[in-house]
Parts: sequence; structure tokens; C-alpha cells
Amino acid sequence: MLELKPVKQYLFYMSAFVVITAGLKASSQIVVILLLSIILASILSPIMIYSKKLGISKYISYISILMMVITLFFGIFYILNTSLKDFLTHLPAYEERIKALIISGVDFFDRRGFDIDPKAVIEELDISSLFKFGAGTVGNIGIFVSKTLFVLIGTSFLLFEAPTFGKKLAIIFKENPSALQNFTLFSKTVKKYFTIKVFTSFLTGLFILTVLLYFDIQYAILWGLLGFLLNFIPVIGSIVASIPALLLSLINDDISTTLWLIFWYLLINNFISNIIEPKLMGQELGLSPAVVFFSLIFWGWVLGPVGMFLAVILTMTLKIAFDSNQSTKWIGILLSDLSKRQP
Repeated sequence: MLELKPVKQYLFYMSAFVVITAGLKASSQIVVILLLSIILASILSPIMIYSKKLGISKYISYISILMMVITLFFGIFYILNTSLKDFLTHLPAYEERIKALIISGVDFFDRRGFDIDPKAVIEELDISSLFKFGAGTVGNIGIFVSKTLFVLIGTSFLLFEAPTFGKKLAIIFKENPSALQNFTLFSKTVKKYFTIKVFTSFLTGLFILTVLLYFDIQYAILWGLLGFLLNFIPVIGSIVASIPALLLSLINDDISTTLWLIFWYLLINNFISNIIEPKLMGQELGLSPAVVFFSLIFWGWVLGPVGMFLAVILTMTLKIAFDSNQSTKWIGILLSDLSKRQP
């Protein structure tokens, strides 16, 4: 039986929530770097621990891991930068083809008795904004690189101290073993979630790349990489990742190619999201689908685009915290997907 607390206490909790949220939003630039550093270090720390068991020097494993991560990150940025710049050079031609496609579509409806102004449709869609958006994206890559450098520096410091972090926690929570247990649960959940998400996102990007290469879609590597990255955003990520490739197929090929691509995108994302991920995740996630969706909106507003990538794990952190306290356990139940919750 859940205990009912006085109204004043709940008002205090709500006030604290508002103040903390405002503080996170105001300091989002710093918070994002800190969160990414902590998560990346927590994912890589088991490699450090395993290397120690194999008798590999701490410094050798430390430098090897950092070099691997740096190579991976800057490899991704190189592909994004070069592919996007090349894509931008062809955007004016794509814009004209899209306008011609719209005009032909309007003519199709005109012949069937619908009175539609093609100029009004083109102005309403504002296709020229695609060029501005693409140019802005390329310009922001330099900012992304600078922030990534801060994340890598933060990760390197945290990773170096990872082997001794467990001892520090044992000392801190010596008088409160339940708190240590909750922190351990959170740490395991984070590691498992991101390990599985990296694996399933890699599969998503690989399958998309294979399909796009088969249909000879331009910039297949770029769209495959986009599928990999946006798969970390639940619900809407896979939808957004499919739009550029579908538009290119529509303006360069016939409608049947676009329909086939839609079919393959749906098949790949449904197979991975609804079959592979649930089997690998098990019951550790257990968030309500509605909570996942609204957490995207909330964390995206608080922390920006990175908040959407971290929305699930940040909400999971809150859920674990609520579940660990009897007075707030009811909030954890509200956040849960009861079909996956242990009785």
C-alpha cells in the first residue's frame, strides 16, 4: 500500500523539479559534455578491466582504447563532412527536379477536376530551405568536432580512473548498501542498453547501406551512416533517416523503386526494433511507449538534439531512482511498461 504524503511535500518535489530542469537547460552545453563523457567512459571501462585480467598494461590498453575511439569519431565526421559537401553541390539540381515533380503531380490532380496552384504548393513547401538547412549543417560540423574533443578529453580522464571507481563507491556507500546496489543496477543498465543499441544501430545502418547500394541510390554510405546515428533516437529517428534516400529515389528513379525502398525501410526497422532489440534488452528497459515518446520531447527541449539521443537512458535513471524509494515507487510504476514489469 503506497503511503500518501502531505500536499506540501509534493509541492516541494514539483518546485525542486522545476528548479532542477531550469538549471539543466541553462547549463545544457556543459551538462551534455559531462553526460556523454560519463556514458562513453562507462561503456569503455569494461574493456580496461578485461585488459587488466589479460595482463595487458593499464597504459597500453588506455592509449589503445583512446586511439580506437578517436579514429572512429573522426572517421564518422570525415564521411559526414565530405558526403554532405558533395550533396550540397547537387542540391540546386535536386531542387529543380522536386519542383518539376510537384508540377507533374499538380497536373495529375488538375486532370481529375482539382484546382490547385503549383506555385502556391512550391512556396508552401519552401524547398529552397533545404539548401539553407544543408549549408547550416555543414557549417555546424566544426562545432560538433570541437564539442567532441571536449567529450573525448573528459572520457579520457574518467576512463583512466575507472579501475579505482568501484573502490570509491564502496567507501562512499559503506553505510548504505542499498544505494550502492541501485547505482550498480543503473551502471549495468546503461552499459547493456548502449552496447545493444550500438549493435542494433550498426545492423540497421548496414542493412540500409546494402539495400541502397542494390538500388544504386546516391550517397548510400551517407544515408547508411545517418540510419546508424538516428537509430539511437527511438520512435522518430528511423523515420527521419529514411527521408533523404526516399526523396533521392523519387526524383532520380521511378516510383516503383521508392515503393521498394519504403518496404525495405519498414522491414529493417520493424525487424530490428520489434524483434531483435526486445529480445536482447529483456526486461531491463521496461519503459512505457508513451513515456519514451514524451521523454524525447522533454529531454530534447532541455538538452537539445543530444537530449533526444540520451532520452531513454536519462528516463531510465529517474525510473531506477523512483523504484529504489518506497515513497516514490508509484512514479516508477507510472513510467513502467507493465507488460514487461516483474510482478
